[in-house]
Amino acid sequence: MIDKQHELSLWVALSLIHGLGGESYRRLLKTFGDPENIFTAGHSALEKVVRAPVARLISAGPEQEGLASTLEWLEEPLNHIVTLADEDYPRALLEVPDPPPLLYLKGQRHRLNLPALAIVGSRNATPQGLVNAESFAHHLSNSGLCIISGLALGIDGAAHRGGLRGQASSIAVVGTGLDIVYPARHRELAHELAQKGALVSEFPLGTPSKAQNFPRRNRLISGLSRGCLVVEAALQSGSLITARLASEQGREVFAIPGSIHSPLARGCHFLIKQGAKLVETTQDILDELGYPAIAAPASTTEPISRNKEETRLMQCLGFDPVGIDALVSCSSLTSDTVCAILLSMELAGYITCLPGGLYQRNGKV
Repeated sequence: MIDKQHELSLWVALSLIHGLGGESYRRLLKTFGDPENIFTAGHSALEKVVRAPVARLISAGPEQEGLASTLEWLEEPLNHIVTLADEDYPRALLEVPDPPPLLYLKGQRHRLNLPALAIVGSRNATPQGLVNAESFAHHLSNSGLCIISGLALGIDGAAHRGGLRGQASSIAVVGTGLDIVYPARHRELAHELAQKGALVSEFPLGTPSKAQNFPRRNRLISGLSRGCLVVEAALQSGSLITARLASEQGREVFAIPGSIHSPLARGCHFLIKQGAKLVETTQDILDELGYPAIAAPASTTEPISRNKEETRLMQCLGFDPVGIDALVSCSSLTSDTVCAILLSMELAGYITCLPGGLYQRNGKV
């Protein structure tokens, strides 16, 4: 009987062979059964399955430095490696064409097999987009769906924060080694995910942020999930890659519509034209996925009290960005009065000032 730790070390050692990708790794497993048999197979037998340079590296034995640092990393309580041979390997990933042979995980291992929903979108999100992402994630997490995203700035970060506030928590799938937090600005968020949710990567420790890593990360974000919600995205957004991968993997795709004038709505509108489900509430998602209706909590918000001038201005201020001159013309108020009301509303959190001197309502008004 092979010692469990020794067996795991062989899985890691094989993954660190230079030039051995996931497809070749799985082909070796199919041929030889497990990493122990792969390392003891003869060079000629290995060459029938993988390229000669890779076969030579396997025959030479494990690379010791990277293996030692990984095993040291595993000694920390929150750090895990989950392999294809483990009973708790994510069942959802077994449904996709290219499941990674092993996953590095920091945090709560049991989260990997919870029903999940991916929420993705623009790094340069609007204030309303961030509100939407966090509130949708919070409600869906409380409805039993673990929120999966990619730890990027913008929509990803908001989705993680909302998911962490709910019962099912959140998982970040990253495109670096788990000893690196990228972006560094999300170090505190990553720490909270490790404590309450999880961070996951298929990349070895020390792997830096590289552009080619993120499409691979995206396929895991969609693969771990039952569906993918795109909150805001431009037409060139990487979020559309995640949505395409979700569709190819047989997952549901959802999109929140936006203003016809907003570049960050065009990606969502494109997806809707392609057959994604238009989403206005979280119940739209729960219905599509077969979840029961969740009663919304009773509102504890006090009614907003406004004078006539404020009411008139707010009637002119919609959810599309608008400038001060248009508000003055619409409301028939003076420029000074409009500016004073806008400042008051912005400080109260009811509206947001956007670049270019434009203003937009927030979701709570």
